[in-house]
Parts: sequence; C-alpha cells; structure tokens
Amino acid sequence: MVPVGSATTAVPEEEAPRQHYRVTFGVLAMGTLAYVLMQSMVLPALGTIQHDLHTSQEAVAWLLSAFLVSSSVATPILGRMGDMFGKEKMLVVMLAVLAAGTALGGLAGSLWLLIVARVIQGVAGAVFPLSFGIIRDEFPAEKVAGGIGLISTLLGIGSGVGIIVGGPVVQHLSYHWLFWIPLPLVVAALVAAIRFVPESPVKTPGKVDVRGAVALSAWLVALLVGITQGPTWGWGSPGVVGLLVATVGFFVLWVRVELRARQPLVDMRLMRIPTVWWTNVAALLFGVGMYASIVVLPPFVEIPARTGYGFGASATMAGVFLVPSAMAMLVVGLFNGRITGALGAKGSLVLSGVVSAVPFGVLALAHGSPWEVYATSAFSGLGVGLGFAALTNLVVDAVPPTVTGVATGMNANVRTIGGAVGSQVVASILTAGVLASGYPSERSFGIAFGFMAVSFVLATLAAVVVPVARRAAEAAPPGGSRRVPIGLGTGQPMDVR
Repeated sequence: MVPVGSATTAVPEEEAPRQHYRVTFGVLAMGTLAYVLMQSMVLPALGTIQHDLHTSQEAVAWLLSAFLVSSSVATPILGRMGDMFGKEKMLVVMLAVLAAGTALGGLAGSLWLLIVARVIQGVAGAVFPLSFGIIRDEFPAEKVAGGIGLISTLLGIGSGVGIIVGGPVVQHLSYHWLFWIPLPLVVAALVAAIRFVPESPVKTPGKVDVRGAVALSAWLVALLVGITQGPTWGWGSPGVVGLLVATVGFFVLWVRVELRARQPLVDMRLMRIPTVWWTNVAALLFGVGMYASIVVLPPFVEIPARTGYGFGASATMAGVFLVPSAMAMLVVGLFNGRITGALGAKGSLVLSGVVSAVPFGVLALAHGSPWEVYATSAFSGLGVGLGFAALTNLVVDAVPPTVTGVATGMNANVRTIGGAVGSQVVASILTAGVLASGYPSERSFGIAFGFMAVSFVLATLAAVVVPVARRAAEAAPPGGSRRVPIGLGTGQPMDVR
C-alpha cells in the first residue's frame, strides 16, 4: 500500500458562504477559454508576424516555443502552490499575469517583446490543474466528472476556435488584435474569479520545494527547446543533441532531488501509482496525435487542387475544416458526465482511442474528397474530447484531494510534451517530402496521417492497461491516524497498489 500524501495533513478552511457550483464553473470556463485562445490564435499569424517585423522563420518560431516552455514549467509548480496556499488565490494571480502578458502583446512592436509577452502568457497553463482542483473541492460528487470533462474539452474547442478566428483577424486587422480581442475575456475572468470563486476548503501546509522546481524547470526547458528547434537547427546538430543529453541529466537530477526532499514539489510515489503512471503514458500519446492533427490538416487542405491531392483552401477556409472537431468536442463535453457514468473513465479512454485512431487510418489511405477530411475532423474531435476528459478524471480519482493540482498539472505537462513531439515529428515528415513545387508530397501527408493513427492506437493500448483504482479498508497505525488516498466523492480509502 502506498500512503501517498501521508507526510502532509489537509487543513480545512473555516466554513464560509459558497457560491453555487454552476457559477464557479462559469468563471473557470471563462478563464480556461481565454488561455486556450491565446495558445492557438497566434498559429495562423506566424507568417504575417514574420513579414511585419522583418524577421526570420526561425526567430518567429520562438513565439510558440516560449509559450510552450513557460506553460510547461508553470503548470505543475503553480498547481502545487494551489494545493498549498489556496487554488482560488493562485487562480487570481495566474489570470492577472495572463492579462498583463496579453496587454504587453497588444502593445509590442518588436519580436523580442512579443516573445516576452508569450512567456508571461504561458504561465496561465496552470488554469487546468487549478480548475480541476476547485471543481473537486466545490462540486457535488456526482457532478465532478462532468465538470472536469467539460473543462478538459475546452482545450480542444478553444484551440480549434483560435485557429479559425486567428486567420481572419490577421487578414483584416493586424497581429496586435490577436491580443486585444481576447483581453476583455481575460479581465472579465479575473474580476469574476475574485468575486465568485470561493477559497479552497482544503490546503496542504508546507514549503515550496525550490530545488525541485529548479530541477523540473531545467529538464523541461532543455527537452522542449530541443524538440521545438529540432527541425530548424537539425536533429543531429550539436545544439539539439546537447539539449536532449542535458534533458536526461537534469531529469535524473530532478528525480534524486524529489526523492530526498521532505516536502517534494512532485511526490515520486504519486507518479509511481499504476493508474497515474499509465494514464500519463496515454496522455503523452494522445498529445502526440491531437497536436499533430492541428499541424497537418490545415496545410493539407491549403495545397492547390492542381497538385491532385489538395483542395486549394484559403487560410480562413482551412480553419473551417477544424470546426467539426471543435463542435464534436463541445458535444462530448456537455454529455461527458453521463458517458463517464455509463462507461467509467477507463472505458471512456479506451473508446476515445479507437474513435480517434480509425479516421486517421482511413485518411492515410483515402483523402481525395473534402468530406473525408471533415469526417476525420469530427470523429477525432469526439475521440480527443472524450479522451482528455477521461485522462483527467482517472488522475483525479487516483490521488488524494491535497495533491490534485500537482498531479493533474504533471498530466497536462506530459500531454504538452507529447504535443511538442507529435507536431515536430509530422513537421519533419512533411519537410522531408517537399517536392520541386515547394509543397509536401501526397505520400508525406499519408505517412503523417498514418503516424497519427499509430499514436492513437498506442494510446488505446495504454488505456487498456490502466488499472482501475480499488477501494480498500486500511487500518490506522498504532498511536494515530494517517492520510490515505480517498476515492473521489466516496470518502473511502483507495488501494493504489
């Protein structure tokens, strides 16, 4: 039996008037949507920003890398600080930082100032673990799975909407409006969080593990910079190889630091729980497939029809091909509570892998008509929306409430790492297949679609292996009681062997 969280004691807050959980959910959804829009709206604008600021493709790519690295570093750290100091407090701080970064982006007239703004914005990646923790604290037990599911699917919904909206905004206005348009939503979410989101009723006293945070940041930065710059610098270049080697060294150092810490930032025993471990493996593979699809589908439909395999879509119309995916995720989010109740989180995860894999497998072989891409977009939206919700619910159900923030934060990080790997792998596949015409070959697109199908098949296999947490009685040790993992909404100890 692994007594995860046994070194700390949950401290309940004094009872205060609580807002209705639907009000709390509305605020969390607003903050989450603001973040994911920021994440994706810049994607269709990279070419315009490169032209307007007279910079290179390599330099402008840092607008994505900086955001990704910042988000990955901040997510588990702020998630853990939310567990310790209060999730509402950290949510307010995070939204304030997001508002400041967004305003700076709107004012920025140089690439490097834009990169600084993106680094500041990336801190808001912690909106997911903080929201999951607040939902677990505030929602009725029977509403937790549905609430977590809908917040999870907003990642996919917002990403699709951001790409759809970003194209027209840049085409008819300027890149500055990519920041000014979402800013009111961020400010509204900030004000609403201060006014309506109640403070966390459960906290975990402790100190911030500074050494663990530094070591975690080191290997994440080295890994993500190495992956995102691989296609530009060359996968065999000294810079990329050096960063990947450094990643291994920093990762080993981080594990050693956390194992020796009295109050670790990330409890390694938590990561070794079989449910958490295999759910994170599935999250990595789902991230590979989802982010790769965002990178591949728009360029494919934009290929001129004269090549024999593209549809000649404009940048705006290319975004429309992602609408079925966003709508499917919304539908899944609305009914996720019922789906999870019927199938369980593990059953939902297995189903989501199958639903995501099949359409990309078909698209790898047949992609001559627009309806095939629309159908793939819709089915992958159903699968990914169901999968992201199931991933979070499995982690939340497997860990004590006092570590919800850091556990879900690490799960989100693993998914982000998978996304970085997937997007760069398919980018390399397409680059290697560029023809004399300047466009990737049809074969390279087929390989990319097949790669995504394989990633979802592997995610399905990982989902099958995920053990379901079993409740079991555990007697208190002589002389007192100890904390044990609590099954979500049950009050019963949970066997995490």
